[in-house]
Amino acid sequence: MTYESLREFIKRLESEGELVRVTESVSPILEIAEITDRVSKSPNGGKALLFENVEGSAMPVLINAFGSWRRIQMALGVSNLEKIAQEIERFIKIAPPATLIDKAKLLPMLLQASSFPPKTVTAGRASCQEVVMTGDAVDLDRIPILQCWPNDAGRFITYPIVINRSLDQTIRNVGLYRMQVFDKQTTAMHWHIHKDGAHFFHEYRKAGKRMDVAVAIGADPASCYAASAPLPYGIDEFLLAGFIRKKPVPLVKCKTVDLEVPAHAEIVLEGYIDPSEMRLEGPFGDHTGYYSQDGDYPVFHVTAVTHRKDPVYLTTIVGIPPQEDFYLGKATERIFLPLLRTQLPEIVDMNMPLEGVFHNCVIVSLEKRYPMQARRTMSALWGMGQMSFVKTIIAVDADVDVQNEAQVLKLLLDGVDLKTDLFFSEGILDVLNHASDQPLYGSKLGIDATRKIDGESQRNLETAKTSPPESNITEQIKEKFPAVKDSCIIHFSEQRPIALVAFDKTAPRQGVEFIQNFFEQETFESVGVLLVLEAHVDLKNTSQVLWKLFNNLDPKRDIQITNQRIGVDLTRKLPEEGYEQNWPEEIVMSEEIIEKVEKKWNQLFNV
Repeated sequence: MTYESLREFIKRLESEGELVRVTESVSPILEIAEITDRVSKSPNGGKALLFENVEGSAMPVLINAFGSWRRIQMALGVSNLEKIAQEIERFIKIAPPATLIDKAKLLPMLLQASSFPPKTVTAGRASCQEVVMTGDAVDLDRIPILQCWPNDAGRFITYPIVINRSLDQTIRNVGLYRMQVFDKQTTAMHWHIHKDGAHFFHEYRKAGKRMDVAVAIGADPASCYAASAPLPYGIDEFLLAGFIRKKPVPLVKCKTVDLEVPAHAEIVLEGYIDPSEMRLEGPFGDHTGYYSQDGDYPVFHVTAVTHRKDPVYLTTIVGIPPQEDFYLGKATERIFLPLLRTQLPEIVDMNMPLEGVFHNCVIVSLEKRYPMQARRTMSALWGMGQMSFVKTIIAVDADVDVQNEAQVLKLLLDGVDLKTDLFFSEGILDVLNHASDQPLYGSKLGIDATRKIDGESQRNLETAKTSPPESNITEQIKEKFPAVKDSCIIHFSEQRPIALVAFDKTAPRQGVEFIQNFFEQETFESVGVLLVLEAHVDLKNTSQVLWKLFNNLDPKRDIQITNQRIGVDLTRKLPEEGYEQNWPEEIVMSEEIIEKVEKKWNQLFNV
């Protein structure tokens, strides 16, 4: 099933028991975010939420609409995301027709493909222009835009489908770029340096020309997803949405700018960016679970707001996982796997773990045929599109289920030779990566956990075997090292037991020196893996520990290997250690809002 509009999807969600209507009065300032954060972290992603009584606005707010496996599959019109991947693979693998019969067999697919590109409709058929406001009537305060987290610089539009064109008008770009609201008629446009929107912006800036921009909020679900997809340069995101829908996305020409927007979007903002004008934007509580740093970004001037007569404001929050964006990312993982295989056919499957927040960890399985193929595959991935941002890649054999993360972890602990199977590289990193000493680039880690074949050096795992840890070892750790506030031992692997340490770091290089000292102690020789975390980390929360590992790691700087034992310093880095960025704060809701939501929780959900 596909949908012409967001509200068709809302009806489907409600009929399937996937939507909760909240009639209690709520504030868009922090309160909706706290409620949604709790729901999104409940089993299976909780339910989609439609807040119908939002302070300061007549518009209802829809959030967590795509925040479960079931809802993301419903949004894209399939019972299993693999179906879309299989459809893509079918079109990719079309063989050149050799006979008239072969050509005839292609006709149904060609006719189907003809319905993928977007089509332009007249304004009379565009519900997004039922209400039109221009000039002084433009007022963003009428929209219930959220402030998500306490240290955010203000209110942010978090699910805007931003549309613009290249300077020569030949390529359309559609992307999701957060927008901080400055006042009733201006916002920031936060496009990262590596994104197509930023590339086009620099074209206009070089030419000294004004850039038309339009923003659709609450389009049909396929278009909402397509705007988040990492398509190759020059491929129209509305074409992908048409492919998913199996029918074209209807677009309508804007009222004040020369662009087209989804005809049935709930709300559309039209306007322009003057490339000579920049303004400080941020901070913002981002999908890494940390506040992203502030910086100068272009200013978007709104020349018109159009919307349906009774619009619904679609938004989302991001933060410490899991959140709604995890499921959008998993859709990309499944849908784009066939495209990845066109360049690297040896890849069998791929997994982007929840705690890796998309760009910090990827696990790939491959059909290995020749020596060092795993390293070649990992190096190739680091040179491909948004995969180039990935910090850690783990390669395993084809018979390993990459979606079974416990199986992969056990393989790493039991079967990896730290001398031969780890390799370090350097390259670009996501703008939001805070772990590296410098912004935008740093070290990367490749782990080759595939079986050795002829031509490769064999592993020597005998030296990795350790004796079982003593029962009181956690107390011994705290007694020996006063800076340790908590510790625990994980017996996931007999070969390499893991010690987790919550460490109160007060001086430069303290974490590094602790690891060195720890491994020198005979008392602790049974420990094969040592993770040194910040003092406040809950060591019993495995997901939080992994999230810290993937976020705070700069592989080359933080990993120490001693005789098949590995120590990792995941503590906050200081300027005295060569760290040149500003280490960000974790996202934490204010106690005042937590208490406010706690008191009204039962009324919110009629418990």
